[in-house]
Order: sequence, then structure tokens, then C-alpha cells
Amino acid sequence: MDVKDAVRKAKQHIQELFEEEEITHIGLEEVEPSADETCWRVTIGFSRPWDFSRNASSAISGGHPGRSYKVVTIDEESGQVISVRDRQIELHS
Repeated sequence: MDVKDAVRKAKQHIQELFEEEEITHIGLEEVEPSADETCWRVTIGFSRPWDFSRNASSAISGGHPGRSYKVVTIDEESGQVISVRDRQIELHS
């Protein structure tokens, strides 16, 4: 599986998994192989309908609209999705 296949698989999986939430603006954020190169870790960002209600107040205050980020881990050999988790945000001091 190459990187483009992994990204397509991750986007498709997120679309199907969150279908009932009517997500939009689905896009690639990050992609990297695991340290042992047996998996791909693909970060997909998207918006949920309730994020848009916050957008009006965010736009007025100069903030950014709400967005969710999920890391999809895909097995390199089989192409199977192993996990979906929230992206951990690194805080720098």
C-alpha cells in the first residue's frame, strides 16, 4: 500500500464511520509511516454540523471554526483499519 492508497482508505473510513453525523470539509492533515513501517498513521480533519453554529461567534471574535481531527491507523500489508483515535495536540511552552 502506498501513501495515496492509505489516505484514500482513511478518508473513506472516516466518511463511513461518521456518516450519521453528516460531516463535511473532510481533508488530509498529516500522514506518516509508523516507526517500524508496518502501518500508516493518517490524520483526517472534518467539520460537524454543530461546528458551524460556533463559527458565527468565532468569526466575530477572530477565532477559527470548530474542527475535529482523527488519526486513522492502517495496516501496511492488509490495508485494514486498525484504529481511529483523537489527534493528540502538543502544547509548546
